[in-house]
Amino acid sequence: MNIALIGQGFMGRAHSNAYNQVVHFFDSKRRPRLKLLCGRNRESLGAMAERWGWEEVTTDWREAVTRADIDAVDIAAPNSLHARIAIAAAEAGKMVFCEKPMANTLDEARRMVEAARRVRTMVWFNYRRVPAIAFAKRLIDEGRLGRIFHYRATYLQQWGNDPSRKTGWKLDRVVAGSGVTGDLLSHLFDTALALNGPISRVSAMQSTFEPGREIDDAVAVLAEFANGSKGTFEATRYAVGAVNQNRLEIHGSRGMLAFNLEDLNRLEFHDASLPASEQGPRSILVTAPGHPYGTNFWKPGHIIGYEHTFIAVLGDFLRALDEDALFHPNFEDGLEVQSLLDAVERSSLTRAWTTPETVAAQRPPNQP
Repeated sequence: MNIALIGQGFMGRAHSNAYNQVVHFFDSKRRPRLKLLCGRNRESLGAMAERWGWEEVTTDWREAVTRADIDAVDIAAPNSLHARIAIAAAEAGKMVFCEKPMANTLDEARRMVEAARRVRTMVWFNYRRVPAIAFAKRLIDEGRLGRIFHYRATYLQQWGNDPSRKTGWKLDRVVAGSGVTGDLLSHLFDTALALNGPISRVSAMQSTFEPGREIDDAVAVLAEFANGSKGTFEATRYAVGAVNQNRLEIHGSRGMLAFNLEDLNRLEFHDASLPASEQGPRSILVTAPGHPYGTNFWKPGHIIGYEHTFIAVLGDFLRALDEDALFHPNFEDGLEVQSLLDAVERSSLTRAWTTPETVAAQRPPNQP
């Protein structure tokens, strides 16, 4: 399975590692071949290719799309390139993998979905594959939390306050599309959709702290889920003291779950069905054979890291490909996230509750 990777930055390295490692941890009929690496800096591109085992390099992404020997195009380039490359790759019949956010705009995401109707797609929302989050989904699906009342999620980083980091493509609205809304809130929304189902409407506030900047430095969202539960979401790059805190709490009639990416091997679980004298939050080390991915990686208690989440995404995709099964998150899932991001931007401008367009499109006529 010949891979062309477009992007030589942080995500390019994370994806390269996954391609190299997946066959060591997951069984598949297919073995990724690191065929072509594409980036803008030819000198550093060659060094990266040698380090990670890419066979060829190019500075033109169109070569990746048009070559007959490429089976899958993986997009880890800046956001403004996602739609253009994905549509061209899909129209050429390639499988398409894309980093988040899937697109800069809802219209771009729609066009990506339409172009990719006949090909396999994947969005790298890797946090779904954290074993603790996958275990949380299992507990919820088994009814261990009962009726869900509250979903609370935050993604807190501090680098926006660093005087040495005032430039870069993530701070350019034309290239990035948005600030923390696309970069961090997209992860929170995808995880929430996977764990707690569709979000019906949002009320949002975006803030910019740096004078003259056109992207959002912080965003706060109130949300209503289709299951009746209430949600709050917060993402910021100005949470001094927080390095990469991707956290969630879910409160239901029968229990509570809590997770923090900075301690990604653990899930906190409060079982309210126990006698009152035995109740209390307990920290579960999610590394046992009975846990998600417990047999793919190391022995119990031998913790895994951030890089394993990308390996698990790819392993699950290859398994779905082998079994001709549906994979999530695909471009349709990415479109649902993009619709929520669009609703957040519109709500922030109008200061009103806003319905995501994917939800509005599914409602019967005349239903608010």
